[in-house]
Amino acid sequence: MVGTDEYTLSGDEADALRATLDEVSASGLSPIEPAFYEKYRGCHELLPDGLRRFLAHFRDDPSSAACVVNGFPVDDTAVGPTPRHWERPEGCDTTLGPDIYLAMCASTLGEPFAWATLQYGRLVQDIFPIKGDERRESGHGSEKFLTFHTDDAFRPDSPDHLLLLGIRNPDAVPTFVAALRDVRLGATELRVLSESRFHILPDDEHIRQLELRAPGDPALLRAIEMRDRPRPVPVLFGDPAHPRIRLDTPFMRCSGDDPQAQRALDALLAELARVRRPLVAHAGSLLILDNTGVVHGRDSFTARHDGTDRWLRKVIVSGRSAAHGAEPLDRVRL
Repeated sequence: MVGTDEYTLSGDEADALRATLDEVSASGLSPIEPAFYEKYRGCHELLPDGLRRFLAHFRDDPSSAACVVNGFPVDDTAVGPTPRHWERPEGCDTTLGPDIYLAMCASTLGEPFAWATLQYGRLVQDIFPIKGDERRESGHGSEKFLTFHTDDAFRPDSPDHLLLLGIRNPDAVPTFVAALRDVRLGATELRVLSESRFHILPDDEHIRQLELRAPGDPALLRAIEMRDRPRPVPVLFGDPAHPRIRLDTPFMRCSGDDPQAQRALDALLAELARVRRPLVAHAGSLLILDNTGVVHGRDSFTARHDGTDRWLRKVIVSGRSAAHGAEPLDRVRL
């Protein structure tokens, strides 16, 4: 089963980190905006040495699928109630410290970025239940299991890593992960899954948010084009000896009447269910997932909508890192 490396911040490291966050916060820049990353291109270097080495090892180890960093101090009173909606008319100031910490960790792995189609293109985004979305296949649902997927699988430039920082999780709602390397499939199934015989569509949030708020936005038009005219893609790709995965179960289908492809997909899903394991993002816990090596989902739960529900902050990362000599990428992509 997928192994999960863990790192726990010591008391001294947490204290040093608080002082660093206070200093960076004084600039008035927030990691939800691209300008933060231009001013603090080396922000990962401000992390405690041990944590920075741990994250660099995870980034560079091809066998690493998921890791957890514990011990970040989240002040439950200071962050305030779990918001009712990601639009956050009150702003994102209450999570500025956690957001900076998340940006620093993300920048160790590569370049944080966002999609223009989601949450106004903020580079740090919210995951919490929204009233009325209980049955939706998104991070804002609650009453059904969020089916296994890799983030933004419909995009050819989907993220390499996904980071989820627990702000609040009193019910210990788990994120389930399943690593492709633990799956056992036959040669025919592996071959079929590696052929361009599948359509993966944008999930509803990429379209719904802009349809409601900016119906003429070019990002919306591109997402609709990807939905209405999808190109067939393989589910498994890269080195056949060590393949990578793209998957979004509720938003994908075989590209035609293809029983063999459907059987192979069903076999993959059964194997992923067999090897899955729970990880809990408690307050102050950071989950980091290899978005091309591990799929994830979320257990169902009953939301209270009273300010105490599970609340995560999220960043996605491209592996092209300016720290490794690459040019910076577009922070907010259409």
